[in-house]
Amino acid sequence: MSAVRKAIALALKRGGIGDFTYEARILIEDLAGAGDPIDEAAAARLEHALARRLAGEPLWRILGAREFWGLSFSLSPGTLEPRPDSETLIEAALAHLARRRLEKLRILDLGTGTGCLLVAALREFPQATGLGIDLSPDALATAAGNAARNGVAARAAFRRGNWAAGIEERFDLVLSNPPYIASGEIAELDRTVRENDPLLALDGGPDGLDAYRALAAALPDLLEPGGLAILEIGAGQEAAVVGLLQDAGLRHIASRRDLGGHIRALVFGHDL
Repeated sequence: MSAVRKAIALALKRGGIGDFTYEARILIEDLAGAGDPIDEAAAARLEHALARRLAGEPLWRILGAREFWGLSFSLSPGTLEPRPDSETLIEAALAHLARRRLEKLRILDLGTGTGCLLVAALREFPQATGLGIDLSPDALATAAGNAARNGVAARAAFRRGNWAAGIEERFDLVLSNPPYIASGEIAELDRTVRENDPLLALDGGPDGLDAYRALAAALPDLLEPGGLAILEIGAGQEAAVVGLLQDAGLRHIASRRDLGGHIRALVFGHDL
């Protein structure tokens, strides 16, 4: 097995893959298991996966799933890959709702994608129920499958929608990782993102703030008194997004940094 790992790692290294040793290990563990020697079927899977990776496809797209908050989430063409920085939103929810962890909270996830935020929140708030909204039917099907995969299907519902259109109830917690890349910057993204993540989940309009304008307009009617909204943002967007939501009548409670030290999650309250 070590010889195979070395060979795959060398191929990845020559192909310009930065963390080639790690990726070689993950590919072998996922596609070949612990068997030694590797059988023909596993060798064929590895060869095919290696060719896809060297062609520029991201590792987790090839494997079809990625971990988030210690849980496994299936991916599909209509979903972003869950990324560790987005775990900052779950950390913020736990920090600000610690005393309400066992209450029957209602949670809304706008732009649910894989469902990672909603599913992770439901796992942490065991009496809560939630609703995930997305424009993409593919994403909704994937999210529903991930809710079942992670044991929260009975407490999660998914519905096609354009942000908050048609939602008439109020929630204790609203989560969202909206598209926030300015349209003109899409072409400058890393190829693995630009060519594999859905444009719908990336393009935030001319200044990257279109989704936040929609959220600012909707959140006052979505939040229960005392409810929280926790939004992911891109680099340098804190002041603009805080301004938009404060103008809508929400209170900026906190800004939280991700693993790289960047402001990633904004927490807002609704007191009325």
